[in-house]
Amino acid sequence: MSTFLPQEFIGQIRDGVKASTQDMQTFIKGITTGDTSPAQIGAFVMAVYLKGLAQADIVTLTKAVRDSGDVMQWDLQGPVLDKHSTGGVGDNVSLLLAPVIAACGGYVPMISGQGLGHTGGTLDKFNAVPGYNVNADNALFRKTVKDIGCAIIGQTGTLAPADKTIYAIRSATASVGSLPLITASILSKKLAEGLDGLVLDIKCGSGAIMSNLNSAKALANALITVANGAGVKTSGIITDMNEPLASAAGNAVEVRNVIDHFHGKRDRRLHEVTSALCADMLVSGGLATDTGDGRAKVKAVFDNGKAADIFSRMISALGGPADFLENHDKYLPTAPIITDIKADQSGTVSAIDTRKLGMAVIVLGGGRKNPDDKIDYAVGFDQIAPIGTKLIKGDVLARIHARTTDQAREAGIMLKNAYIFADKAHTNPLIVEYIGTGA
Repeated sequence: MSTFLPQEFIGQIRDGVKASTQDMQTFIKGITTGDTSPAQIGAFVMAVYLKGLAQADIVTLTKAVRDSGDVMQWDLQGPVLDKHSTGGVGDNVSLLLAPVIAACGGYVPMISGQGLGHTGGTLDKFNAVPGYNVNADNALFRKTVKDIGCAIIGQTGTLAPADKTIYAIRSATASVGSLPLITASILSKKLAEGLDGLVLDIKCGSGAIMSNLNSAKALANALITVANGAGVKTSGIITDMNEPLASAAGNAVEVRNVIDHFHGKRDRRLHEVTSALCADMLVSGGLATDTGDGRAKVKAVFDNGKAADIFSRMISALGGPADFLENHDKYLPTAPIITDIKADQSGTVSAIDTRKLGMAVIVLGGGRKNPDDKIDYAVGFDQIAPIGTKLIKGDVLARIHARTTDQAREAGIMLKNAYIFADKAHTNPLIVEYIGTGA
């Protein structure tokens, strides 16, 4: 058996020569054992960034990163399902989706992340809930999934640990925007959850990482092909992010928005995307005969309160208040300054620069410029006017929740500058395309 030489392996990647599966596995394993040096990891990610990888090699890389830590195994009474979103503004789908799937008989062991840049993070929303433990240990995580049907926590140290190291080096070496590396990073963590099925929500538009449809399709196809190649039934939906998905953007304000949703006050766009993803997941897990049946089941558990009950039980099981759903205003942080931002002109909202709106949340302190930044969970926007809204000068564009008057002033100007008015609006299709699904 020949000796593995990391420099030879890196040279093959650099030159576009197919490396062996064994060499890829050995190199990735070396990241966690210390046999692969930071310099070698940096050279590898830059070689992949510049040269790319064949589809089969991306599958091998993804599985190797997955196998660098624990891979969960489940013995449950239903299918183990999850979804992944590429991130956006006002995207609180996960908080609704996991309880809905659990209420329909599935199990959702969701490993989520924090926000970075203009996009919000699911963990940050849960961190606004007093006592909720986003860092629950494996025993509590597994017990919550088994007993309640879903649990949403952050990545543990034993889950795809090689990914953390690779991502940090990608960030430091200007090699984040590599499709093979993005694919491996996203899927290694999801596949480590021990899933039977996965549905992807690929955002496209001014508030998404992928701003144009071609880029969104390329990422969707790469993720779906690789996940299926790794043995997990996967499909995806490309959805519009040319305006916030919900009428709120922030952390505590989005949690309130979710609770309103469970209580029947539903944002149309948020409900449609959640229902589409849930229906696809139910079909994937054999819990619905087709997406029409899936949507009917989703509607039923929203309407009869089963999804809301599971959300409440999950909050309590992971350390949050037992009466959170009924008394959330008692627990969620509130900003000292809450005021309306009013339109400076009359007209119809024809477009929103959603990235600008997300950056306004950061100015308020509700998002991060750097991964270790502390955030203010109370701040953000709600009552955000969507595209197509007809306004008269002085009408409310949004309501701002701010810590200081200076932050409120600056973020308010940014929000106003994100809006474009015209005589009429052209609304973007919300569900842009289904990929790898029968819908």
